[in-house]
Amino acid sequence: MPKLIDLHLHTSRCGHAEGRLEDYALEAERGNLAGIGFSDHFPLLHTRDADLSMSMEELPSYVREVVELREAFPGLWVGLGIEVDYLPETAGRLEDLLNLFPFDYIIGSVHFIDGWGFDDPRYVSEYSGRDLFTLWERYFELLGDAAESGLFDLLAHPDLIKKFGFRPREDVTHLYENCLDRVAAAGIALEVSTAGLRKPVGEIYPSEDFLRMCRERDIEVTLGSDAHRPEEVGYRFGEALALLRKVGYQEVVVFESRERFPLSL
Repeated sequence: MPKLIDLHLHTSRCGHAEGRLEDYALEAERGNLAGIGFSDHFPLLHTRDADLSMSMEELPSYVREVVELREAFPGLWVGLGIEVDYLPETAGRLEDLLNLFPFDYIIGSVHFIDGWGFDDPRYVSEYSGRDLFTLWERYFELLGDAAESGLFDLLAHPDLIKKFGFRPREDVTHLYENCLDRVAAAGIALEVSTAGLRKPVGEIYPSEDFLRMCRERDIEVTLGSDAHRPEEVGYRFGEALALLRKVGYQEVVVFESRERFPLSL
């Protein structure tokens, strides 16, 4: 397997991850990765929940700790990223805040649909009684909005809405197509994430059909584990690599100082 870079790691600062940054780096070295990128949760602007993200006061310390880790592991590429929730009501406040820090890349993600944290196990009961097709339609509309916002370099776990296995009976192909047309026009990358293999849905984000549509549109992709514990670094990357090659990808991209670079598979 080629040496790969895991661009999506969290830290204990987000309130739902564990382990020292050094432990993530050591695990990457044991797994023969070329590098890692930390992309912990940016402070939420619409609510304060210490179980979901760090506070604004913690953000400078997070940045400093990642930069210091680079010095401690000179043989390992260490990227400084951040994962930022896209919500229409707070998007206008993000650019100025993000520009305060020297991020290598900024990940956009959709975890909230009209105020509901749909992927949060604490609120999974709210799926009951909802129209799933309408829910999926709204999710992919928001994902397209995030792509067009100009705030992000890539979008995380692009079909996260399937996390708990709630799927519409209707065909969702055109939802994928409409969203991915917007993503392609925006020139933004999408993440192939093995985190879904650890969740109830039991499959990679995104699905093979979704990823094949990405390839048809020449949408660039990144690779991430969404690790919340050191032992999850590079989680089942062999399966992700096989899926990428199956649909025709020969490279992924990585970021440094907001510029993207190819990495051969």
